[in-house]
Amino acid sequence: MTHAELAWEFAELFAGLSIERVNEVLAKNVPLETLEFFGSYAESFAQAERVDGPLARRLPNLLLVGYLLRVLEERLLDEPPAGEPGTN
Repeated sequence: MTHAELAWEFAELFAGLSIERVNEVLAKNVPLETLEFFGSYAESFAQAERVDGPLARRLPNLLLVGYLLRVLEERLLDEPPAGEPGTN
């Protein structure tokens, strides 16, 4: 599976999750400090770039989705196949 295919699959899956399930995914995969950073960074970015309204409110979520996708890529695509150097 390519990075692009993985991203599309992730987006489709994530869109169908309930709020409770999204919160569970975040709790298991995103450190609290990272959540706080994304909120602060998104606010600073929105102010600096004069972004407001719904887009400004969604910026932290967009950062989180990107972060979760990268975590998933690292776990699934960036690991060497079993038996190759770097595996247990």
